[in-house]
Amino acid sequence: MTNYLYIDRPFRLESGTTLPRLTAAYHTYGRLNAARDNVIWICHALTANSDCQDWWPGLVGPGCTIDPGRFFIVCVNMLGSSYGSTSPLSHNPETGRTYGLDFPLITTKDNARFFSLVADHLGVRGIRLLMGGSMGGQHSLEWACAEPERFDLLCVLATNARHSPWGVAFNESQRMALRADPTLGTDAPDAGKAGLEAARAIAILSYRHYRTYAGTQSEPDDATYDDFRASSYQRYQGYKLWKRFDPVCYYGLSRGMDTHNVGRGRGGVARALSAVTAPTLVISIDTDLLFPIEEQGILSRYIPNSRLEVMHSDYGHDGFLTESVKIGEFLADFLNDQLRIDATTKRAFTDGLTGRKFAVPGSEEV
Repeated sequence: MTNYLYIDRPFRLESGTTLPRLTAAYHTYGRLNAARDNVIWICHALTANSDCQDWWPGLVGPGCTIDPGRFFIVCVNMLGSSYGSTSPLSHNPETGRTYGLDFPLITTKDNARFFSLVADHLGVRGIRLLMGGSMGGQHSLEWACAEPERFDLLCVLATNARHSPWGVAFNESQRMALRADPTLGTDAPDAGKAGLEAARAIAILSYRHYRTYAGTQSEPDDATYDDFRASSYQRYQGYKLWKRFDPVCYYGLSRGMDTHNVGRGRGGVARALSAVTAPTLVISIDTDLLFPIEEQGILSRYIPNSRLEVMHSDYGHDGFLTESVKIGEFLADFLNDQLRIDATTKRAFTDGLTGRKFAVPGSEEV
């Protein structure tokens, strides 16, 4: 069930604009323990919602690595999204209408500050593990740079320290498709539909891989010369997003992703990442076209206590969603290792975790 937190005070954005009040839509699973130290905070990706148990099955849920029977799991819908937090769909007190295209730019830094504010309101100060993939990984890194003392551990997947020119180009191409639809931001019944469908068709090319299409969209024989399966698939992906997501929100969120740069105002990326104190697991996908391995390599190089794991997937960037079992294994091993390293405090990072059997250093056993 979605919960809502209403924060009735102004929130100043990085751009200098102020939102007069905030709404945070969020999900929690499990219970906060008496010591208040069993919190796992998950940051969702671009078009996901705060119900991480729904979109990350096999990783989050009973019997999974992130088990609500052991942990208090929190996921908050980012600002600007379609799923309940303050966004272009919210009431603008200055006009008496929804914000629409007048909604201000929300940066990665703004969302990290928003999450921090929500955590304080929920009474969550220390967070055992902060985790996110793609745009959720960008938010996680920004928050970990801003408040390193709040987090015990960090795990980021298929993400980067600064959004690349390649990523910005993909996003701008999508916004060009959205702006080419004259109904975007109007009161038309299907406002922005054609633009959003075209934008999503562009995006899916960056989320998947050549092998994804070869394996799932190839023609069964040589007789086809029109209406290819891959063509139908692109139209379907566009329509599917239109059914669940607002075009204006999508437009704004893509701009927000482009603002991501942990080095802004901190003396550069290397200096910003060096401030992260949490032991960090960085997971890369070998077929990721949008966030290639070298970007996760930068994270691992400059975050002081980090490890890089490269995961194989035929699904490209979307492997951070589809390969939940593999991710759970990497995460469980990482946490088991942290328990070993943290033996002086005996902190039980891994109580109840599932995953691969961890090899004792120097042992050939698996």
